[in-house]
Amino acid sequence: MKRFQKWFEQIAGVSQDEIERLARAREIFAPGGIDVSSLKKPACWRRKARIQSRCA
Repeated sequence: MKRFQKWFEQIAGVSQDEIERLARAREIFAPGGIDVSSLKKPACWRRKARIQSRCA
């Protein structure tokens, strides 16, 4: 039965190796959880100042 499954996957173009590569790629490139705690502050407070005063 496994042989038939392997033949079917090869004919259909999806082999076990391809399935394993896809699973591995999803592990590596899957987006992690987004840290939304930094978004609680307004954007203008998160940015660094572009203009610095030269008062000496």
